[in-house]
Amino acid sequence: MRSLFMTLMLTSILSAQVFLTKDEALKIYFPSPSAVERKTLFLTDAQVEKIQTQARANVDSKIVTYYVGRHENHLQGYALFDTRTIRTEPATYMVVISPDSSVRAVELLAFYEPEDYLPPTRWLAQFQQKKVLDEVWLKRGVQNIAGATLSAQALTEGVRRILATFRIAIPKEH
Repeated sequence: MRSLFMTLMLTSILSAQVFLTKDEALKIYFPSPSAVERKTLFLTDAQVEKIQTQARANVDSKIVTYYVGRHENHLQGYALFDTRTIRTEPATYMVVISPDSSVRAVELLAFYEPEDYLPPTRWLAQFQQKKVLDEVWLKRGVQNIAGATLSAQALTEGVRRILATFRIAIPKEH
């Protein structure tokens, strides 16, 4: 019995993968000599309601931390991080938003579900250039992942929530 428990624990640990740290991910999209500034805002009840209505997804926290990347005083974009439970384990990802308010990239930083449920990089690329929330739905702007529907649902909903948060609450910089 103890051997079975140890095998299950080891399998669980081996399936967890951290691909990038937050700082590594930020450096990919805002490389040196870019300046990246961390900002925090507190959502009002009215903002939370608008975000939830537009994204059709729950807002878990009224505290939003985001990053603004600049190169020689020119805005490069924004980055927001989120962690979602896929089935029973979390996944952490970053959404990079261009100055034109479109998704520049979605980068998976950590994924603790079995590798079979891991969305491929090509699938994540579907979000690029999207800015209209109506385009960020499975089977309507975003293809599903065969065998990893829960991953696709969680990440698509998360990107929609981040886009709505960006649109409604984050002050746009120049």
